Amino acid sequence: MKYRLTILFVALLGSFLSVYSQQTATSPKREMRAVWIATVENIDWPPRSSSPQEQKDAMIIMLDQLAENNINTVVFQIRPTADALYYSNLEPWSKFLTGTQGLAPNPYYDPLEFVIQEAHKRFMEVHVWLNPYRVSNNKAINTFSKDHLFFKNKNLFVEYGGKYYFNPGLDETRDFITKVVKDIVDRYDIDALHMDDYFYPYPVAGVDFPDADAFKKYPRGFTNLGDWRRNNVNMVIADIQRVIKNSKPWVDFGISPFGVWRNKSVDPMGSDTRALQNYDDLYADILKWLRDGSIDYVVPQLYWEIGKTVADYAILVDWWSRNSYNKNLYIGLIPSSLGSGKAPAWKEPNEICRQLRLNKEHPHVSGAMYFSAKGFLRNAQGLNDSLKTDFYKYRAICPENPNVFGTASPQPQNLKIIKDNDDAFLKWDACTEKDGLANAYYVVYAFKGKEVGDFSNPANILTFTHENFIDLNGLLPETKGYYTFVVSTINRFRKESRMTYAVTRRL
Repeated sequence: MKYRLTILFVALLGSFLSVYSQQTATSPKREMRAVWIATVENIDWPPRSSSPQEQKDAMIIMLDQLAENNINTVVFQIRPTADALYYSNLEPWSKFLTGTQGLAPNPYYDPLEFVIQEAHKRFMEVHVWLNPYRVSNNKAINTFSKDHLFFKNKNLFVEYGGKYYFNPGLDETRDFITKVVKDIVDRYDIDALHMDDYFYPYPVAGVDFPDADAFKKYPRGFTNLGDWRRNNVNMVIADIQRVIKNSKPWVDFGISPFGVWRNKSVDPMGSDTRALQNYDDLYADILKWLRDGSIDYVVPQLYWEIGKTVADYAILVDWWSRNSYNKNLYIGLIPSSLGSGKAPAWKEPNEICRQLRLNKEHPHVSGAMYFSAKGFLRNAQGLNDSLKTDFYKYRAICPENPNVFGTASPQPQNLKIIKDNDDAFLKWDACTEKDGLANAYYVVYAFKGKEVGDFSNPANILTFTHENFIDLNGLLPETKGYYTFVVSTINRFRKESRMTYAVTRRL
């Protein structure tokens, strides 16, 4: 069968500027769409008293459901209480995995390795979520593994509010935490390392955090306790970023802080809110980390409704948009509150959808993270339906890190269509690694007709693939007519290659 083959040269990005300006999609091509998978107290995973196979099955079901919503990232909690949901020589197996701290899965498997394999198979990034200082949720040290660091060096730990924590004022604490991070980054194929809002613990009324002795012994030149505490956290954050980038520069370091940095009443630069403050209460100076480049992205937890008196979502999303310091800004949303009795706004209409629409008015907002998986997937007030038909109708590629200058992906070559009776395959030469950095996946674009269209419109992305070919049957919306195909690669820096020469064919 004769066919017409048209070769179109797709040049550098500049030649597409006029095309890029024709964006028509309701969702961007680059966007963070993440869901937290909480393991502490078995919130999302694993099921309590479950076997390894039941745990694997539950995770696969969850990842499949997230993929159906075009989620492109999971934030997997692997160190909830100074324990591990992965193989570690530094900390014991988590009790949330097997019911007993220090007890390995039987039959053995590595949950983190399993999640990485399954998520990457679905073109999802894996951001591993660590809690830096929390050691326990209660005072029951009899539940700790006999090999726990607590029993080897009790001087590292303090009790506060009925829970145990690492003492942030000790150099040994910082050294140990960075050692844990290095071990994870070196051994696992993760895409980012993530910490949430738990630095110094949320204050207990009338009770001082017991670090006076450490402050007196190791003041480091500070005379103000608050400044000293912030410096303790600043140092560990900077050390973690350095450890990550020295090992794998494409791995991001992200923080999801409590939603208020400081209130305007105590700092003119603060937000017009009346709430607990990161800077003063949790001793987390998020803005310093953003200014200094100690973190790559920030996800403020804006778990309040639009119009809330003491912490208005609209005020806060605007404030963070103006104070992100050219770092990627994603917004932490809480679908678990939909339908709750928190406030009338959470009953109807869908408050999360209202917030997503408001986010679009702020160009510095590059996506959202949802707490947490079970709450996200229950489709409260039709949230998942709205994502599938509107906000997340098309797949999206995770945003690039604007502060990491990695090399671009190699350009695919020799794109061609192979037709065999009723079957049609798109094939190209496999791209080899460049500078030792493997490609994450290929992006296949399809345009109806004989010309390339808008590469910035995600509606034109036909599929992602790890292979250097795809079976076109069933992928195209129409079975007959001319189609023009282009392929690119995305590497671990999330950078997209130059496009292939396009190929057009009547199918």
